[in-house]
Amino acid sequence: MSSQFLQFLISGITVGATYALVGLGFSIVYNSSQVINFAQGEFVMIGGMATVFLMAAGAPMPLAIALAVLLAVVIGFALGKFAIEPARGAPVVSIIIITIGASIFLRGAAMLVWDRNLHHMPAFSGSDPIDIGGAALLPQSVWVVGGMVIIVAALQVFFSHARIGKAMLATAFNPLAAQLVGISTRGMLLLSFALAAGIGAIAGILIAPITLTYAGVGIMLGLKGFSAAIVGGLGNPMGAVAGGLVVGIAEAMTAGYISSAYKDAVAFLIILAVLLIRPSGLFGRRESERV
Repeated sequence: MSSQFLQFLISGITVGATYALVGLGFSIVYNSSQVINFAQGEFVMIGGMATVFLMAAGAPMPLAIALAVLLAVVIGFALGKFAIEPARGAPVVSIIIITIGASIFLRGAAMLVWDRNLHHMPAFSGSDPIDIGGAALLPQSVWVVGGMVIIVAALQVFFSHARIGKAMLATAFNPLAAQLVGISTRGMLLLSFALAAGIGAIAGILIAPITLTYAGVGIMLGLKGFSAAIVGGLGNPMGAVAGGLVVGIAEAMTAGYISSAYKDAVAFLIILAVLLIRPSGLFGRRESERV
């Protein structure tokens, strides 16, 4: 394996892990409410920007990170309660428009509260690269990939063993049956938005030392995360992880071997290819109706 290929692979896995975390947020919200939340990318922005400004105000990094994630969770909960819940039962297009409006509002609010500038956040454990077979691995990349692995493992435990996690799965599988056994589908909706917002914020914090953060960073990351969720199979959390890695590695290889001018188009070309070949996504369930 050449050092050049290895370098592109490392870069692709790092970016893909970020897309996977954003895609996880899409899948969690979609499972509980059948809503595609196009404001998910803004929680990535909130995580990075809030951490940067809290640190600038004198907060130590661990405290700034915790407060930034908490802020995103509160905003995600508020979005579910005051924007999505009142619109339940409305046409899908109307709810999608609401989430797009929420995205624009959050981006504008960030520009007013913070600013429009690019901001750098210090790496968690230094910036000296690690040599792996002639390729440079940034320590922050290990944090990004490791953070994704920990979050995926925690979600697996949460959905498999925690009572509230099982209630979320039941709501995703059959909302009416869940209601009949006493599960609050309204509560599951709000929890899913809060949980997705928190995961998005963590993604923004992990990637900020590598890519910088600014008020508009969530636009493209949100679209790439949505691409990951679609490629893997919308509603399948593990599919979102696989989709994120596929999109990230494909982007890195395209930028490295062809041209960086085409890397942003790769995600959408992959979506088109997957939808043509397997509309349910690579790991999505095929649905059929009995007549």
